[in-house]
Amino acid sequence: MTLLRAESLDVAYRRPDGALQPAVIDASFVLEAGESLGIVGESGSGKSTLARALLGHTRPGGVITSGRVCLDDRDIKSLDPEEMRLLRGGRVAFVPQNPLSSLTPHLRAGSQVAEAVRVHRRCGAKEAREIAIELFAATNLPRPAELYHRYPHELSGGQRQRVVIAAALAGNPRLVILDEPTTALDKTTEIQVLELVQALRGRLNAALIYVSHDLNVISEMCERVLVMLSGRIVESGPTARVYHHPARDYTRRLIAAIPRVDAPRAPSPVASSPLREAPLLSAADLGYRYPAQRGLFGWGKGGEAAPALQGLSFAIRRGETVGLVGESGSGKSTAAALVAGLIAPGQGRLDFEGRPLPGLARDRSADTRRRIQMVFQDPLSSLNPRHRVGTILERPLVSFHGLSPASARRRALELLGRVQLDAALIDSYPRQLSGGQQQRVAFARAFAADPDLIVCDEITSALDVSVQAQVLEMVKSLQRDAGTACLFISHDLGVIRRMADRVVVLQAGLVREAGDTDMVFDKPVHDYTRLLLQAATRGYGNLPPAAEITEQDGRAA
Repeated sequence: MTLLRAESLDVAYRRPDGALQPAVIDASFVLEAGESLGIVGESGSGKSTLARALLGHTRPGGVITSGRVCLDDRDIKSLDPEEMRLLRGGRVAFVPQNPLSSLTPHLRAGSQVAEAVRVHRRCGAKEAREIAIELFAATNLPRPAELYHRYPHELSGGQRQRVVIAAALAGNPRLVILDEPTTALDKTTEIQVLELVQALRGRLNAALIYVSHDLNVISEMCERVLVMLSGRIVESGPTARVYHHPARDYTRRLIAAIPRVDAPRAPSPVASSPLREAPLLSAADLGYRYPAQRGLFGWGKGGEAAPALQGLSFAIRRGETVGLVGESGSGKSTAAALVAGLIAPGQGRLDFEGRPLPGLARDRSADTRRRIQMVFQDPLSSLNPRHRVGTILERPLVSFHGLSPASARRRALELLGRVQLDAALIDSYPRQLSGGQQQRVAFARAFAADPDLIVCDEITSALDVSVQAQVLEMVKSLQRDAGTACLFISHDLGVIRRMADRVVVLQAGLVREAGDTDMVFDKPVHDYTRLLLQAATRGYGNLPPAAEITEQDGRAA
């Protein structure tokens, strides 16, 4: 039985000059009741735009220019506003990429889910609260009644995502659309969320549309797949057939770009570096403890929070990459913030070129701040929404290098080309870019300073595999050309295998294992490392063998 049908759907966005830029072109497909469909493609391919259009919705500046979306043989454009309101979140649920931005920060998590329950189930406040707690339990949230009263910032990333999924289930939907729901999650938490989605899908007998740049996730979750390129569906079919026997070179390139834990690692750019002996940055016995929270409006002295990080030591040499891996809450991002100077160590010390490095960035010299740059996980939150891309890139060029406005503009255009972005985007605002485009702008801004050390905190989590491969190769190119060092934080062990010379495995703030990346990954000695590797390789059985992917990678290059 056909549940959803898209017919010749076209979606466009209005550019700064007023012209319409096509984002989805002539998209047509059918989704049967209870079926699972994956949508994959590069950043900017139109996959998220297509997913939103299935709800009759577009981002600001977007418009559905032609075509139809029919749910149960009824064109959704024919629905009146009240019917459309009940459709969204009722018959069709949407789970967005960033749970923190989709939850209201000053409202308790439970009340936000209860509100959705009241709208779609037309019940009273008491019943809505009971149902919300039941949904929290159904999504495997610990202590549902307690978490009901917490604010979003008091939940972990995985818990926030489960709250969003609980809200999506408030109306007992027949179709659930998920747009990169596990992008920011570590692999073990991702597995829990994916298993949850599968279990809930079976319980509700709901159809599933899963948008992701992670082809491994799609292989595990979806029976069929659509491959998009430049707004068009270029290939579709059963997932196993498309992955093992792709008809398009573009699809083959996507598969070849998948970072694999079991794939051989490229030679290190620092293998023959004469500067390898002298550490650029060294950390000794680093520790940090966040203040204990007493209430909503302040921090109290009655008790201490558990250490976020303790006893972390490592050294990074010019041109070298050190990877930090671990689950959410392991202390990876805390370590990144310490090196970047966003917070000061509670214990231990940092040295830069053999001299003590002040704990906070504000106490460091302007040249030191230039030489140590950070690229954040969420690019949209780190880019000024009121500034165009050109301004975002030109400001560090003027501030750090004293370039004239005209010279800064020319250099900004060069940086856009270096991160594989169209020069026309220089006059766009961050909200007008896709997630992958936003991340590349953030990377270009960091490169504008000509840094000696880049701290990368989950920088590839929002990127599709092909763009991810380009960004990773770009980092390696910088290391080869300028001896740039990198502290690379990621929950993707395939990315770490490709990038890092050495790796440190963190769990609950403690170092569980450290050493040469190949040695740690091929012969792990700690059970926790084995657990992470097992989670990373889950779903590989649905993909072509690593040797075949390596062969494809060579042909794609």
